[in-house]
Amino acid sequence: MIKIAVTGAAGRMGGRIITAIKEAEGLELAGAAERPGHAMVGQDAGLVAGCGPLGVNISDDLEQVLSGADVLIDFTFPEVTLKNLEICARLGCKMVIGSTGFTPDQREGVARLARKIPVVLAPNMSVGVNACFKLLKEAVQILGDGFDVEIVELHHNKKKDAPSGTAVRMGEVVADALGRDYNECAVFHREGMTGERTHEEIGMQTVRGGDIVGEHTVYFIGMGERIEITHRAMSRDMFARGSVRAAHWLDGKTPGLYDMQDVLGLK
Repeated sequence: MIKIAVTGAAGRMGGRIITAIKEAEGLELAGAAERPGHAMVGQDAGLVAGCGPLGVNISDDLEQVLSGADVLIDFTFPEVTLKNLEICARLGCKMVIGSTGFTPDQREGVARLARKIPVVLAPNMSVGVNACFKLLKEAVQILGDGFDVEIVELHHNKKKDAPSGTAVRMGEVVADALGRDYNECAVFHREGMTGERTHEEIGMQTVRGGDIVGEHTVYFIGMGERIEITHRAMSRDMFARGSVRAAHWLDGKTPGLYDMQDVLGLK
C-alpha cells in the first residue's frame, strides 16, 4: 500500500485528488495539509472532499503530515511548492508537482532538489493533454516549417498565471520540433501597428472567464488550410487521476526529475 499526502487538501483540486486516492487500488491517504489558519484545519479530509470520512484530519504542519507518507502530491503555487519540496527532500519523501507558473530559476531549484528524491513535475497531469504533446511533435514532423503556429488557451477567472503551463509546454514542444527557441519566438501581445506576422513567431493567446476548467488549441495555419489540435477539460478529475497515477509510478524510482511523458511511457 502506497501512502499519499496531499497539500491544499481543502481546495477544489485537493478534494478531487483525495477522492481519486480513495477510489484507486493500492493507495491510501496518509496525510492532508492546508495553510496555517485555514478554517478546515482539524476537519476530516474525506468529509471536506465530499467522499466520506477517511480518518485523516487536515493539518497545518506539513512535517507531521509527511511522517507517514511515501509521496506528497502538491498543486499549490511555485513559492509554496519549493518550500514543500525542500521539506520532502530533507525527509526523503517522493513528490508529484502539478503547480504551474514556475520561473526558469524556480525550475532549476526543483531540478536541484530532485537530485535527492524522485519528483514528477508536469504542467498538466491529464493523459489526454500528454497525448497531445506527442501528437504536436508528430504533426510538426509531418508539416514541416510551412505553417504558422498560434496557441490559444482558456481557463477560469481564478487562475493566477498566464499563459497556462500547459500552453507554454505546447509552445516549447512545437518550437523544439521546429528547431526554434521558444523564449525567443513566443509572442504574447499584439496591439496597434505591429507589422506583418513573422513566420518564426508562435502566438500565445490567453482567455480568462467563468468556470472554464481548461481548454487548449494549437492552430497550424497554412495557405488554404488549417489544422487544429484541441484538448478540452470537462472536470478536474482527469488532473487528479493523472497525479495519482504519477504517485503510483514513483514507487521504486531513483532520485531524479521526471514528467508525465515518463509516467505514460511516451518518451
